[in-house]
Amino acid sequence: MIPADTAKQLILEGNAPDNMVVFGHLNFAQNKQLRFLPKNLTCSSLDVSETDLLELPMGLVCNQLNAQNLSITRLPEDISVRFRLDLSNCEHLERLPENLRVGSLLLRECIALRQLPEGIDSSFLDLTGCVHLEQFPQRGNIGIGHLTLRGCTRLQALPDWLGQLAQLDLAGCERIEALPKGLNISSWLDLADTGIVQLEQSNLKLRWRGVSIEPRIAFEPQSITANEIMETENLELRRVKLERMGYEAFLEQVNAQVLDTDKDAGGTRKLLKVPFKGDEDFVAVWVICPSTQRNYVLRVPPTTKSCHQAAAWLAGFDNPNDYAPLVEA
Repeated sequence: MIPADTAKQLILEGNAPDNMVVFGHLNFAQNKQLRFLPKNLTCSSLDVSETDLLELPMGLVCNQLNAQNLSITRLPEDISVRFRLDLSNCEHLERLPENLRVGSLLLRECIALRQLPEGIDSSFLDLTGCVHLEQFPQRGNIGIGHLTLRGCTRLQALPDWLGQLAQLDLAGCERIEALPKGLNISSWLDLADTGIVQLEQSNLKLRWRGVSIEPRIAFEPQSITANEIMETENLELRRVKLERMGYEAFLEQVNAQVLDTDKDAGGTRKLLKVPFKGDEDFVAVWVICPSTQRNYVLRVPPTTKSCHQAAAWLAGFDNPNDYAPLVEA
């Protein structure tokens, strides 16, 4: 068994033998000298995050592997990571080995990943921002831990083999319309911006992008009133209620202050303000689409003073003087 410092020096010099067993933690994080790792490397933990490694070695065995921000496209088929495998921000990662088993698997922002491998087995699985993930495998196991799918906008369904979870985060999974039958969640479900309109599990605690809510907020947003929003002291919950009610419906029920009016291609537009106790003012521009005549209410920074400034900010201009379109539509 080779001490970690000695092993690190051998690896960086290119003199490391295959089948090397290392005592302790190998830390190469952000080390641009690292070009390769020896085959059949065994160590307690390994950190190769933000290096120029293009592949991980065959036969790699460790308890923890930090491999964030690598340009790898796949993992070796015989890799063995026991406790924690972090592949966050590996934007070119396309596939994982079948029957991959690890206690905690982090795949945040792995945007090239389209599907998970058959037989995947993990207690904590984080797929936040995997925007091209389309499907789960036919067989697998997520144990009784946490499954995070926040922002997986292409995912259409969850697998039937999901049985017991502590936490499930589906925020932003707009194509998910139902949970698998038999799935039991012991702690909470985040269903913000999903297509879920009802649940079989009646005692389930709900969240909306991390904010605890009652079922009415998720499933009966029409029951929310402007007065209720104004009296809600918790700022995060107030913002969720405002989002669920909708800006237009909210402004129709309050006596908003008109800060400015002018005209564009759709007709008269208005800049409106509603003071919020303990929070920044709600300021929004009310516009009419010239082609459909539909009303739109768009929130803008609370320091906005004019409709033109609001339109400039929405168009991406910090300085309204730089915004001079021939036609505003």
